[in-house]
Amino acid sequence: MAWQESAAASAARAMAWAAAATRGPRLSTLIFHRVLRQQDPIFPLELEAVRFERLMRIVARAFHVLPLHEAVARLARDELPARALTISFDDGYADNHDVALPILHRLGLPATVFVATAFLDGGRMWNDTVIECVRRTRHASIDLAEFGLPVMPSGSAAEKRQAIDKLLPVVKYRLPEEREPLLQRLHALCGHPELPDDLMMTGEQVRALPRGGVDVGAHTVHHPILLTLPDDVALAEMQGSRQRLQELIDAPVPLFAYPNGRPGQDYDERHAGMARRLGFAAAVSTRQGVAKAGDDLFHLPRFTPWETGALRWTASLALHHARA
Repeated sequence: MAWQESAAASAARAMAWAAAATRGPRLSTLIFHRVLRQQDPIFPLELEAVRFERLMRIVARAFHVLPLHEAVARLARDELPARALTISFDDGYADNHDVALPILHRLGLPATVFVATAFLDGGRMWNDTVIECVRRTRHASIDLAEFGLPVMPSGSAAEKRQAIDKLLPVVKYRLPEEREPLLQRLHALCGHPELPDDLMMTGEQVRALPRGGVDVGAHTVHHPILLTLPDDVALAEMQGSRQRLQELIDAPVPLFAYPNGRPGQDYDERHAGMARRLGFAAAVSTRQGVAKAGDDLFHLPRFTPWETGALRWTASLALHHARA
């Protein structure tokens, strides 16, 4: 633990410098998706429990960590403390509840989980179907001509990762009803491997989040790219996810996250207007940056460094907090 304390102390000094280098308080929001129990050979840089706890210990020491709903209210009133930060997770993975939540609880850190409701209780997101089809295939190669791709080797972890990285962009911007036939065809091309049905949260796990100090936010029903949808369908996606979540937790759901979240590419001002009209208090994107007093609460930025080492990760976050 000594090295962790040293890293945390260095992080605190870095953030003290960052706070001194900025004009006025600002809000950094971390964005995560999964926190695995152990390292994934295909995605070795994906966060796992040991590394996540290491980083959260540093965050607890270096930042003033707030619940997102409180941070939004204080941002609107220009009352943010120095080194303000919030923690968020997108999609609603079961490991957020099983792995991340106990770590956050031990460290006294609040967070928000944005849930795409169609995948609760045994569902699977389209990207995970792609990943798990390729991960679990026993074929030495996969003929992906139907996806506009060549025959790709799929024997090793590195080969599987390359095939996955090529497939995901092909499927991402399809409408939800167009994705399903593609996913079924990929499943067949991979030899119909058995796919997991426990990647996403159950309704009971969602209900447990507020009891563990975690806010629940809406993230649409089917996780579509909003700009690919007619406006009425996009509105129904946003409204339906919030309604389902409010029924589950028996409490208001005031926060929304745009799927994929890049302004102008995945959503635009029309969807921010929908979020306002639906009564959300704020919405978060995946645009890099920090939020400052006077910023639009329906285009809040988020950022997480990609560096793997704890000190480099923290230095990157500190620089981003100061310069963004």
